[in-house]
Amino acid sequence: MQTIARKHTNQRMSQIVIHGDTVYLAGQVGDPRHSVADQTRDALARVDALLVEAGSSREHLLQTTIWLADMADFEAMNAVWDAWIPAGHAPARACGEARLADPRLLVEVIVCAARNS
Repeated sequence: MQTIARKHTNQRMSQIVIHGDTVYLAGQVGDPRHSVADQTRDALARVDALLVEAGSSREHLLQTTIWLADMADFEAMNAVWDAWIPAGHAPARACGEARLADPRLLVEVIVCAARNS
């Protein structure tokens, strides 16, 4: 049986869960005082840091779910995403509109990745 490792855990959630060679991250958000582009940059920087801590990287992304508070921000978010994702390493991805935990939040990014081999 494969072990499950949890990091940055509180009563409600873990920021990182590792099961075998698969890394699951909790949803990452940016500074709610900023634009959707800046919130996306912040969230992706947090994703990068957590992936490194878990022994992975953006080149190993498997699946991503992106929630936008308003689909009108789709192009602005995608401009940041497209610059961040390494060529040839795009994960399976879904993007939808949802009310986020704080009304000032404009984007949330959730990823699943393989660990570096």
